[in-house]
Amino acid sequence: MSPTELIREFLLKRKWSYALGIGAIGVAEFFQVRIPHILGDFINRLKGGVATEHVILGFALELVIAAAGYVFLFGLGQTRIGRLGRVMEFEMRQTLFGHWQTLSTRYFQQHSVGDLLNHTLNDVTAIRQAMSMGLNQISQALFLFVATLYMTIRTINLRLTLFSLIPILFIPVVIAIIRPQVRTRSRRVQEALSDMSELAEESFQAIRLIKASSNEPIEVERFRRKTQAVVERQMHLVRINTLFQALVPLLSGMGFTVGLVYGGWLVIHGHISLGSFVAFTVYLSMLVQPLMQFGIVINLFQNASASMIRIQVLLAVPPEITDPQEPVTDVSWTGAVTVRNLTFAYPDTEQPILSNLSFTVPAGTTLGIVGRTGAGKTTLLNLMVRDYDPPAGTIMMDGIDIRSMRLSDLRHLIAYVPQDGFLFSTTVGENIAFSQPTVDPEAVEEAAVQAQIWDTICAMPEGIQTEIGERGIMLSGGQRQRTAIARALIKSDARLLILDDSLSAVDTVTETEILRVLKKVRGQKTTIIAAHRLSALRDADHIIVLDHGAIVEQGVHRDLIWQDGLYAALYRIQTGGEVAHA
Repeated sequence: MSPTELIREFLLKRKWSYALGIGAIGVAEFFQVRIPHILGDFINRLKGGVATEHVILGFALELVIAAAGYVFLFGLGQTRIGRLGRVMEFEMRQTLFGHWQTLSTRYFQQHSVGDLLNHTLNDVTAIRQAMSMGLNQISQALFLFVATLYMTIRTINLRLTLFSLIPILFIPVVIAIIRPQVRTRSRRVQEALSDMSELAEESFQAIRLIKASSNEPIEVERFRRKTQAVVERQMHLVRINTLFQALVPLLSGMGFTVGLVYGGWLVIHGHISLGSFVAFTVYLSMLVQPLMQFGIVINLFQNASASMIRIQVLLAVPPEITDPQEPVTDVSWTGAVTVRNLTFAYPDTEQPILSNLSFTVPAGTTLGIVGRTGAGKTTLLNLMVRDYDPPAGTIMMDGIDIRSMRLSDLRHLIAYVPQDGFLFSTTVGENIAFSQPTVDPEAVEEAAVQAQIWDTICAMPEGIQTEIGERGIMLSGGQRQRTAIARALIKSDARLLILDDSLSAVDTVTETEILRVLKKVRGQKTTIIAAHRLSALRDADHIIVLDHGAIVEQGVHRDLIWQDGLYAALYRIQTGGEVAHA
């Protein structure tokens, strides 16, 4: 659903709530414009010498009623429309985030995460401001302007009103001209501040390298240039703000001057009363406010319009990887994998990453995948989980093309531990239970024990409730990998476990124990392990060796050693030249 359709549907669904909010603001403004009229009548009574204590109390009561009515109704209208704007902001962010969840990994590789976050924060906020603050202000301005004009023309003097309005009417023009420049210069200031913060963050992260290479003066100079850019852009903003803050009071003052001179003349010659003149000066200040609001609202809606276009572009991006129209269901999955004549090149490239791969992984067996960096191991695994779509008919599970399965069904059958083993900035327990949010604590403990991370968790300050920081920064590389493995193992109903070089940061003793436990607890479930360290693959039922995207060797560990090819060469490098043929 596009943002325009979302807003239209939102407004229609809540039209009576909006009507109540706008209506309350409208009635409130008519209470407000009664106050100067009451004040004028009171002054005329005082001047005429007919103001008794009873009359004074009567006027005071009228003022209290008018003020109380205005405060209550205006507050009611503002609160209701403001709340509706927040609800709209919530729903739009949910829509945008939900849409992003349907997009492929490739989309996020091509777009800056910071830019995407800027859309969901700033652009959605701009739309919310237009639909809450903007709608509030335009309602208030319109009702106040109409009510004030009506009162000044009906109760005071038409010519006085029109003459005094001439300078004031230029206020929205000035706002409409200057505010876009203020907005542009403010954005440039924010960009400069972002650049400065990015440099500072980068320098703090690389502080050891900077000190080791004695580059402190270079970093200080780089930071000085970034800071100078901030100062220069802030001064541009200050100058335009100063001009704006000078012109608006000038035009308001000119309107008051006309009103004072002409209104004073009318009082002297008896065309209006002193009380009416006092009331008019109050009305004139009331007329300035809506005219300023009109200019502000114009800019709010301009911002919202630009933001709507940007969000429209985001929501118009179709998912590259989708469910088939008639997905295969009601299959008793065993986890057997077949790859047949698989050739794959990334979109917008011509050179294949994988070339004519064919192999079979029977259910309940373990496949090892090995090869140099860039051989295509991770690409192959990404195709199995459909991070990218393989060519039709090239990857099957239990004889079914994985492209014929619903994405949710396919990924439900797979427990995948990627290379980075990403962890979230929450507790270690919640990270392990990520794929099973309603899992029992006992299951979390069992998975942690199997992944050889439970003892480490028990030694943490708050045990399984310990916060591990952004990306698990409080854990070592090996601890992060074992936590990610525990997260996969807790997905006990998965028929296929995929480990993408997920044991590289653990010591060999821990690696051996994890592999032993995997073999025991996985039972008849299929396991695929891609690894650089060949010790992780010694006991695999079958091993394929990739080189430049093609299978150059395959077999079990012992046979590959005897073949004395690439596998044996890699093994010699890792064992210091020793090759055991037994």
